[in-house]
Amino acid sequence: MKTSPTKPIRVMLVDDHTMVRRGLTAFLKAFDELEVAGEAESGQAAIELCAKLKPDIVLMDMVMPDMNGATATRTIREKFPDVQVIALTSFNEEALVKSALEAGAIGYLLKDVSAEDLFKAIRAAQAGQATLSPAAAQALVPAATHPPAPGFDLTERERAVLALMAEGLNNTQIAGKLVVRPSTIKAHVSNILSKLGVSSRTEAVALALRHKLVN
Repeated sequence: MKTSPTKPIRVMLVDDHTMVRRGLTAFLKAFDELEVAGEAESGQAAIELCAKLKPDIVLMDMVMPDMNGATATRTIREKFPDVQVIALTSFNEEALVKSALEAGAIGYLLKDVSAEDLFKAIRAAQAGQATLSPAAAQALVPAATHPPAPGFDLTERERAVLALMAEGLNNTQIAGKLVVRPSTIKAHVSNILSKLGVSSRTEAVALALRHKLVN
């Protein structure tokens, strides 16, 4: 399990149970390619810590008091689009799985996952590849008979960016409108193209207009 990476993947842990965070830390320390960037015991704390630590990957519990994991995930993905979130929870109900994925999580795993499979999921997330536990995938089977409409998984910020793309604005102009950096808009555009399954801005706008994702 030991390797010699040049730059470890920085992982932040979010769970309201201290023992769970300690167990995950022990898991991650078994791999030289991973580094525990920090821990948060709530969704709100996770958002604030993300701003300070800028982790690569967040392991997010879905069921927490005050702010649930889906809400925290959505906020993190909107504020820090370069940060990938993997839902890591004890529950595999269809509604929870869907809410996590719709919020922008790139993976959904159960807490009984092996260290090796968790490591693989983290590496996959870093490469932009999704990972679903078999139980989570099975939970989505009933919904698969009714395919979601294009753009169902776009975040509010991604929809705002898409609307400005439809107005013909470039990344710099959109960044000015939304008061963020052009690099942030570039990441949003990349996510939009990926989620819509298209390869260009023109295709994205055409699809958005056809399916009334924007006015």
